[in-house]
Amino acid sequence: MEEHNLKLQMDEFLPLRDIVSNTLREGILTGELKPGERLMEIHLAKKLDVSRTPIREAIRMLELEGLVTMVPRKGAEVARISEDDIRDVLEVRKVLDSLAAKLACERITEEEKDALKAAEKEFEDSILTKDARVIAKADVKFHDQILEASKNKRLIQMVGNLADRIYRYRFEYIKDDSSHEQLVREHQAIMRAIFAGDAEQAQEMISAHIDNQEKGILRQIGAARK
Repeated sequence: MEEHNLKLQMDEFLPLRDIVSNTLREGILTGELKPGERLMEIHLAKKLDVSRTPIREAIRMLELEGLVTMVPRKGAEVARISEDDIRDVLEVRKVLDSLAAKLACERITEEEKDALKAAEKEFEDSILTKDARVIAKADVKFHDQILEASKNKRLIQMVGNLADRIYRYRFEYIKDDSSHEQLVREHQAIMRAIFAGDAEQAQEMISAHIDNQEKGILRQIGAARK
């Protein structure tokens, strides 16, 4: 197993298994733990300075989330990124985000417009850092502002259920520096449509935004296989 920069983020309010699962989850979502990489309990326990029990419990939790796969005679490994899963997840995301944009056009307040504008500016500033984690966090914030403006609790919950899968693919796309300027333009177009109350245009821009993400990820996967 490769050496990693995994480090427990201690929290006195969380049980150790949750702290370990949060650490491993972040490692998977950011690519520190790579698709197909074996998760060896003894190695991880030594690396994180914990017993094997919380490691085992964390792996089970991540398996339920679809981030870890149990392979016969091999044990646990980081779930691989498949083209089918990318298409499935982003297909659902497109529907949910399009609905959020439509509802935001109808329901967004002036205060929420200011928050969305600030989130868009924060994303622009984030790409100057060249730090994929910072950029991904700012991208999540921008889309979350639109989601909050929809004022639909069930919709927010449904997107939350897909959050880790969405983040994993978002991070893969954001690692490609060449996509950053396009992302800024797309965010600006989505924001303008929402401010104008143009639901049809907002949904069209969101759909194109996610389609471009899917194409970019599939292109990167194809290049990595060559």
